[in-house]
Amino acid sequence: MGSKTKIFLIVWASLMTLIAGGVIGFEVVRMVGKANLDSKSVTSTPMIDQADAALLASSSNTPEWQPDWVRFDGDVYDYNEDIITFLIMGIDKDDEVVKEVKEGTEGGQADGLFLLVLNPHNESIKIIGINRNTMTDVDIYDEYGRYQTTVLAQIATQHGFGNGMEESCEYQVKAVSNLFYQLPIHGYAAINMSAIPTINDMVGGVDVTVLEDLTKWDKKLVEGAKVHLEGMTAYHYVKSRDITKFGSSDRRLERQRQYLNSFIKAARDASTENTNAAVEIFSEISSKMVTNISADEVSYLAPDMAKYSFDSTDFMMIDGKTEKNGEFEEFHIDEDDLYKTIIDVFYEKVENLD
Repeated sequence: MGSKTKIFLIVWASLMTLIAGGVIGFEVVRMVGKANLDSKSVTSTPMIDQADAALLASSSNTPEWQPDWVRFDGDVYDYNEDIITFLIMGIDKDDEVVKEVKEGTEGGQADGLFLLVLNPHNESIKIIGINRNTMTDVDIYDEYGRYQTTVLAQIATQHGFGNGMEESCEYQVKAVSNLFYQLPIHGYAAINMSAIPTINDMVGGVDVTVLEDLTKWDKKLVEGAKVHLEGMTAYHYVKSRDITKFGSSDRRLERQRQYLNSFIKAARDASTENTNAAVEIFSEISSKMVTNISADEVSYLAPDMAKYSFDSTDFMMIDGKTEKNGEFEEFHIDEDDLYKTIIDVFYEKVENLD
């Protein structure tokens, strides 16, 4: 189902960080931005055990049970409605310019899928990586854009349907939201893989210790070597994998996680030296990106982003098992771990209920 991937989550997380150093919007613009973000999500809360919650309310000593409360491991949790969640997509296309394509399956697969979660309550950034081979419900459309059926398939394939622009992005947002129990998603950014060298170099490059031998693509990428990634070397480090080897997508995702941590540090350093860095990066990659995040929405988020915390433990992956089925790999997600991750990231414990 495709051999390329991107770490474009890095793009959006880093750009948000950079913007924080140089974009201060008027309060009225921030209010409009917040309203716009809220209105973009189809759902207002994940659909987790809502029926069970109602049943528990009738049998507990909690008369003010709220509709977005859930019970987990004996405790009660409330959905954090102030959280803002973005879906970042790395699209399997080399084009220098994003182009609309005819309806069908030419929209490009979303080989990189990441949820970027901004929590103003504890001023934190969380990132949830989604394995591109995750088996889930994928909607099938014909060459006229008419819905045909829903099948169990790799989640990355959903973006391929549609016109390769906003339509494809909306299909992919729906698939990810449904996988996460209809999680509210407030915006998206889909970026072609050709943007990686530009973004990497505009923050001065990224330092890594190479996790696996990639000399097939770049002679500098010797396992264990300490490398300052620049240009196409960065591209190959976050994109390349040997599709003939089982589990290569999983190993690539680990490289992406490592790269992200180093990239965000480089991006924050860049923002202190050049407060206009974000604008410059957006200008450079705008032709390679489809996004529904507007300037007023960024203005709402930007002023507080500089102080948001993020470290290596804030990049999470959902447990599961990779299996080979015919020609392609399938990742079967651990539903218990998915549920726990949703509670940990998007909910807060309700205190003093006894």
